Amino acid sequence: MLPLYAGMGPDSHSGMRITTSRIAAYVRLGARLAVCAMLAVPVAAGAANQSITGQKKEEFATAAPYAILIDADSGSVLFEKAADTQTPPSSMAKLMTVEVVFRQLAEGKIKPTDEFQISEDAWRRGGAPSHTSSMFAPIHSRVQVQDLLTAAIVQSANDACIALAQGIAGSEPAFAKMMNERAHEIGLTDSNFANATGLPDPANKSTVRDLARLAQYIIKTYPDQYKTFGEKEFTWNRIRQQNRNPLLTMDIGADGLKTGYTEEGGYGLVGSAERNGLRLIVVINGLKSEKERGDEGKKLLEWGFRGFEAKLLFAEGQTVGEARLFGGDQMHVPLVGKDIITLMVPRDSNDRITAKVVYSGPIVAPVERGQAIGKLRVYRGDRVALEAPLIAAESVGRGGLVRRAFDAMNELVVGLFQSGSRLVTARRNGNPQL
Repeated sequence: MLPLYAGMGPDSHSGMRITTSRIAAYVRLGARLAVCAMLAVPVAAGAANQSITGQKKEEFATAAPYAILIDADSGSVLFEKAADTQTPPSSMAKLMTVEVVFRQLAEGKIKPTDEFQISEDAWRRGGAPSHTSSMFAPIHSRVQVQDLLTAAIVQSANDACIALAQGIAGSEPAFAKMMNERAHEIGLTDSNFANATGLPDPANKSTVRDLARLAQYIIKTYPDQYKTFGEKEFTWNRIRQQNRNPLLTMDIGADGLKTGYTEEGGYGLVGSAERNGLRLIVVINGLKSEKERGDEGKKLLEWGFRGFEAKLLFAEGQTVGEARLFGGDQMHVPLVGKDIITLMVPRDSNDRITAKVVYSGPIVAPVERGQAIGKLRVYRGDRVALEAPLIAAESVGRGGLVRRAFDAMNELVVGLFQSGSRLVTARRNGNPQL
């Protein structure tokens, strides 16, 4: 068992004395975690959702102005650099276009064999006359959805993307609205898409963190469709074109996803590779050349595979913490992860690992088992390394009149109607473990 550590974590109030009796009364965690609880210290809802921005000296350096490397399974952040700065996503925005099409196919709203027309607009802005990446479909021709989708993924075909947008939504602006709605649903908080292609538009903005989340979502949600990203070439209408992703030919286990370039945004890449059962996702942007883009992407992936290992934080169904209830037939509801919760940590590292259960509370009863309650936020040093959703481990019914009256009086006295948090901290000499 880890020794109890009474220091404060990244989001703590300084000078607050925390006793073991209060810890036992308000926060119960597994033996893997040393615990300290923040009581009657409200955290504003907006502030609770902000990432820590403090910088620490990194062991790794990249020429990419904007970069992030994550574990595709857990979402653990292995490395980040200006990951929340909005920049033009260029053709990497096509990942959002592709996700919308995948969704339409999965819901049966369109079929792979449906045919969409290559309008004059699609031909002029994205076809041969545009001198951009294209599948070179003839004007007014009709092309099957599956061919348009493959061309968008492998060839980065702008005419294909516009034809898909117009065929699905009636117009590209209407499709862009669908893209932004899906982005919001997926959890992309700092992105806006103005078109289906990523061609220059001041309203096209995203971050490498959002693009990594999007790639992770595509990989997990559409495993069969994802295989298309690994195709090294695509021939359509006797025109053979190579996949633009340089990682696919580097023998590093890469099988996706998308490159991008505009004059304003520079050279960018969303890549993914798998090695020995571990899948990583890298996103970089703002590079000066195609070669630099490929080299930096490969370097980040190899560094991640070589230098990190997975640590189990909580097994499936294991209680992570508790959330305070209002008006329930019990005072707290236990919280668990949706699945196992793991964290990628550097090998042979002395980094301090801290974690915090965050929710807006108290939670009003009744609560259903599986109901989303909050999140577990894990820090490596002063950086957010992992956020995992937490759900109620059991159903809790509404309490009687006496219990509700007691809770109402307690809230008036303690003032816990605002967002609350429970802070848990762990430290071990040597390798960090929770």
